[in-house]
Amino acid sequence: MTSKPAISSDLAPIPRSRFVLFFGAALVGVIADLLTKAWVFSWPGALTGHVDWIWPEYVGIQSTLNQGALFGFGQGKVWLFAIVSIAAVIALPIWLFRYGAAKDWVICLTLGGVLGGILGNLYDRLGLHGLVWPGGIPSAGKRIYAVRDWILLQYNANWVWPNFNIADSLLVIGALVLVWKSFRGGDASK
Repeated sequence: MTSKPAISSDLAPIPRSRFVLFFGAALVGVIADLLTKAWVFSWPGALTGHVDWIWPEYVGIQSTLNQGALFGFGQGKVWLFAIVSIAAVIALPIWLFRYGAAKDWVICLTLGGVLGGILGNLYDRLGLHGLVWPGGIPSAGKRIYAVRDWILLQYNANWVWPNFNIADSLLVIGALVLVWKSFRGGDASK
């Protein structure tokens, strides 16, 4: 006799609309991220660090490459973060749909955005964007395995926030919503 994993018996079936919500949010998120990155990194001199100001000295577009994670943590550990990303891509739908977290539509939408962010940055970490290092450096001509960041926020050059992208925004917003939901309580917070 085989035993099944312990799953709460009070879990009602997940409505199909939650699958659409989760995967739809992920699809919109990853498309928005990849399209904006492709657009910015197609500009001439995109890898030179040039800033195009939207609001001078405060908000700009500056293409940078991050071989680490949030705030540049773990520089050079691209493959470690790629493996963690793949694990999250597998774990999120399991948690939502196998263990019932998708009962809460806010959690479902939030984690859909998080999945979109994970996939957008994973695409970059795997070098699928096709960028190569420019000439004049030892790695010239080799494929770039790094996340493409482009949003620049600062305050008169005295305070500069690390560059980020749409995927990073989805991840941070997702984390904030999950923290908020955990303080509010309810079934999905378990």
